[in-house]
Amino acid sequence: MFSDMDRQLTLMAVHAHPDDECLSTGGILARYTGEGIRTVLVTCTNGEQGDGPGGVKPGDPGHDDKAVAELRLAELRASVRHLGIDHLELLGYRDSGMDGWETNHHPDAFANVPVDTAAARLGALMERYRPQVVVTYDETGGSGYGHPDHVQTHRVAVAAAEATGIPDKLYYTAIPRSAIKRMFEHMRDSGVDLGVDFEPSDDFGTPDELVTTLVDVAPYVDHKLEALRAHASQGDNIFLLRLPKEAQHQAFANEAFTRVRSRVDAPAHEHDLFAGLRG
Repeated sequence: MFSDMDRQLTLMAVHAHPDDECLSTGGILARYTGEGIRTVLVTCTNGEQGDGPGGVKPGDPGHDDKAVAELRLAELRASVRHLGIDHLELLGYRDSGMDGWETNHHPDAFANVPVDTAAARLGALMERYRPQVVVTYDETGGSGYGHPDHVQTHRVAVAAAEATGIPDKLYYTAIPRSAIKRMFEHMRDSGVDLGVDFEPSDDFGTPDELVTTLVDVAPYVDHKLEALRAHASQGDNIFLLRLPKEAQHQAFANEAFTRVRSRVDAPAHEHDLFAGLRG
């Protein structure tokens, strides 16, 4: 028999590294917290393979994995405060690094942890919080990203959801191809210098026909930006922070998802992750 806390509407977002919570789910975490829905962020790794103080890159002299992890977890806690997230849960696994890095082979790297082992730990958190809605990445790690830790996060989250049978709805984060195209066209037309040599290909992002859910988070863009800024040590990797305010708002005002599982009746195209779950 479950308590009132167990029946509380709850969103659980499962991410790979500190800072991943911001771009694809920062808006929904802030929005649903504001609506009184309990929000739980699970971060699987400590982010050891991120940039160190002064922008020191992994593998370079002076890069200290332990110090980087401590810094990134402190930044994560600051981000959580900006977004108003109710509960932060750390699985504490070692960052595997980008695909192809030597760090992929470290025996303790998250990508090398047996899926069942990590899924059991995540499943215990699902048992504790009883989330009706779980959000994670697709099988490519999120719109084709391919990072080993993101791919592993997908496997672990899906395995935990299946093993516990707790979530009523399971979603993957999505970046609609049409939205990417509009954003880059707008920036080019406005003469915005991205500061990076990048042009999205036609197959970059999520095919529009796979996007089932588009959530308006425009009132929470500033919360999202503050959360991103909290991850200052990784600022060189977050080019969206260098965009003009109008372009940032366009990029951040909506968050998109692909609904892959639902036990409740919900519209084929929805604007609320909790469609079909509210009283």
